[in-house]
Amino acid sequence: MRIYSSLWNADDWATRGGLIKTNWAHAPFIASYRNFKADACVFIAGKSRCPSRKMTGGGGSGGAWMEYKMDLESRRRMRWVQRNCMIYNYCADRKRFPQGLPPECAVA
Repeated sequence: MRIYSSLWNADDWATRGGLIKTNWAHAPFIASYRNFKADACVFIAGKSRCPSRKMTGGGGSGGAWMEYKMDLESRRRMRWVQRNCMIYNYCADRKRFPQGLPPECAVA
Protein backbone atom coordinates (compact mmCIF):
# COMPACT_ATOMS: atom_id res chain seq x y z
CA MET A 1 0.00 0.00 0.00
CA ARG A 2 1.16 3.51 -0.75
CA ILE A 3 -0.05 6.91 0.36
CA TYR A 4 0.30 9.99 -1.78
CA SER A 5 -0.29 13.60 -0.86
CA SER A 6 -0.37 16.70 -2.95
CA LEU A 7 -0.04 20.39 -2.35
CA TRP A 8 -1.78 22.76 -4.72
CA ASN A 9 -2.34 26.45 -5.05
CA ALA A 10 -5.74 26.98 -3.49
CA ASP A 11 -5.33 30.73 -2.96
CA ASP A 12 -8.58 31.38 -4.78
CA TRP A 13 -10.90 29.24 -2.62
CA ALA A 14 -9.30 27.61 0.43
CA THR A 15 -7.87 30.73 1.99
CA ARG A 16 -10.84 32.86 2.97
CA GLY A 17 -11.45 33.89 -0.61
CA GLY A 18 -7.80 34.71 -1.24
CA LEU A 19 -7.24 36.79 1.91
CA ILE A 20 -4.50 34.44 3.12
CA LYS A 21 -1.80 33.89 0.52
CA THR A 22 0.60 30.97 0.28
CA ASN A 23 4.20 32.00 0.84
CA TRP A 24 5.83 30.19 -2.08
CA ALA A 25 9.28 31.38 -0.91
CA HIS A 26 9.17 28.43 1.50
CA ALA A 27 8.97 25.89 -1.38
CA PRO A 28 9.71 23.09 -1.93
CA PHE A 29 7.26 21.89 0.68
CA ILE A 30 7.92 18.55 2.31
CA ALA A 31 5.28 16.45 4.01
CA SER A 32 5.77 13.23 5.89
CA TYR A 33 3.80 10.67 7.87
CA ARG A 34 4.85 9.40 11.28
CA ASN A 35 3.19 6.56 13.19
CA PHE A 36 0.51 6.33 10.53
CA LYS A 37 -1.89 3.43 11.00
CA ALA A 38 -4.63 2.80 8.49
CA ASP A 39 -7.77 0.77 9.00
CA ALA A 40 -9.27 0.94 5.56
CA CYS A 41 -11.39 -0.91 3.07
CA VAL A 42 -11.90 -0.74 -0.66
CA PHE A 43 -14.84 0.88 -2.42
CA ILE A 44 -15.57 -0.41 -5.91
CA ALA A 45 -18.31 1.13 -8.04
CA GLY A 46 -19.68 2.96 -4.99
CA LYS A 47 -20.01 -0.19 -2.86
CA SER A 48 -18.01 -0.90 0.27
CA ARG A 49 -16.00 -4.09 0.49
CA CYS A 50 -15.73 -3.66 4.28
CA PRO A 51 -16.98 -6.20 6.77
CA SER A 52 -20.14 -4.94 8.44
CA ARG A 53 -18.84 -5.10 12.00
CA LYS A 54 -19.26 -2.04 14.20
CA MET A 55 -16.41 0.07 15.50
CA THR A 56 -15.89 -0.39 19.22
CA GLY A 57 -13.63 2.52 20.03
CA GLY A 58 -11.44 5.31 18.70
CA GLY A 59 -9.42 5.33 15.49
CA GLY A 60 -7.50 2.24 14.54
CA SER A 61 -9.50 -0.15 16.70
CA GLY A 62 -11.03 -1.94 13.73
CA GLY A 63 -14.44 -2.00 12.19
CA ALA A 64 -16.38 0.40 10.06
CA TRP A 65 -15.20 3.87 11.06
CA MET A 66 -17.93 5.41 8.93
CA GLU A 67 -20.46 4.23 11.51
CA TYR A 68 -18.54 5.63 14.48
CA LYS A 69 -20.56 8.09 16.57
CA MET A 70 -18.64 10.81 18.39
CA ASP A 71 -19.34 11.09 22.08
CA LEU A 72 -19.91 14.44 23.82
CA GLU A 73 -16.22 14.93 24.67
CA SER A 74 -15.12 14.13 21.10
CA ARG A 75 -17.62 16.65 19.71
CA ARG A 76 -16.38 19.28 22.19
CA ARG A 77 -12.77 18.70 21.07
CA MET A 78 -13.80 18.83 17.41
CA ARG A 79 -15.56 22.18 17.92
CA TRP A 80 -12.43 23.54 19.65
CA VAL A 81 -10.26 22.54 16.67
CA GLN A 82 -12.77 24.06 14.24
CA ARG A 83 -12.88 27.36 16.15
CA ASN A 84 -9.14 27.63 16.78
CA CYS A 85 -7.44 25.96 13.81
CA MET A 86 -9.72 25.80 10.79
CA ILE A 87 -9.56 28.72 8.35
CA TYR A 88 -11.81 27.28 5.64
CA ASN A 89 -14.80 24.95 5.72
CA TYR A 90 -16.01 23.91 2.29
CA CYS A 91 -19.25 22.72 3.89
CA ALA A 92 -20.06 26.38 4.55
CA ASP A 93 -19.05 27.56 1.06
CA ARG A 94 -22.37 27.86 -0.76
CA LYS A 95 -20.71 30.13 -3.33
CA ARG A 96 -18.44 27.27 -4.40
CA PHE A 97 -21.32 24.77 -4.40
CA PRO A 98 -24.35 26.71 -5.73
CA GLN A 99 -26.07 23.45 -6.75
CA GLY A 100 -25.83 22.09 -3.20
CA LEU A 101 -23.16 21.05 -0.73
CA PRO A 102 -21.35 17.68 -1.05
CA PRO A 103 -23.08 14.73 0.68
CA GLU A 104 -20.53 14.50 3.49
CA CYS A 105 -21.55 18.00 4.62
CA ALA A 106 -24.93 16.64 5.74
CA VAL A 107 -23.27 14.45 8.38
CA ALA A 108 -23.60 16.22 11.71
